[in-house]
Amino acid sequence: MIQIDDAGSGSLVGGTYIGLLRIETGEHYFGIIPLKFYNECNFKKKLYLQYACKIIDDGIKKIKLGDREKVQICQGYMFDEVRKYLSINNIDFDSVKIGEPLQTIIEKAFENYTISLGLPDNFIKYTKYPFHFHRLLRWVYADYYNRKKLCKTGWKSWQKYGHLNVEKYSDILYNKNYYCLKCGRKILQASPVNVIKYFSNMPNTIYIHKRCPQVFLNP
Repeated sequence: MIQIDDAGSGSLVGGTYIGLLRIETGEHYFGIIPLKFYNECNFKKKLYLQYACKIIDDGIKKIKLGDREKVQICQGYMFDEVRKYLSINNIDFDSVKIGEPLQTIIEKAFENYTISLGLPDNFIKYTKYPFHFHRLLRWVYADYYNRKKLCKTGWKSWQKYGHLNVEKYSDILYNKNYYCLKCGRKILQASPVNVIKYFSNMPNTIYIHKRCPQVFLNP
């Protein structure tokens, strides 16, 4: 049996992972809907739904779907075009809530993808609901001009909250439990910091290092 699911469709940051998996063998195929499909023009045309269909078509050909093989597909809107494709090609499927094993695999793949975009590993591990819109918005505003290009800018929520007035100033941070949302590293107690304030659905205060420490990579 084949499972089809997505991850990241509700994340402000990054594209959307689309994947299918054959439960019996673990064979799988993943693709990602690029961010360009989420700019304002393309998002209105819902071109991302067509690209999701392309990924599934490629995946079905790659793993060689059996003539009578059963398919379970996520019941969400992301697969509206895929369901049409399956029906046209006389592929038997059920729209269901996808569980294991694909759910965990594809969610982990999406997490690794966002880490590759710069989202800190500790942000994902220790932030409650790390892919919640306003959680990610804080990360974006911590380095706005570099990170806005990583966002689904066609969303209405981005149109509303993606261009807010921001107050910036310098201060000393005496609390010892903060991490810099720019570099992801801990801010030492009584350190000089840059402060970023804005109001979205609530007041937000972001602390970042005055100068983010240099990260030395192992050779």
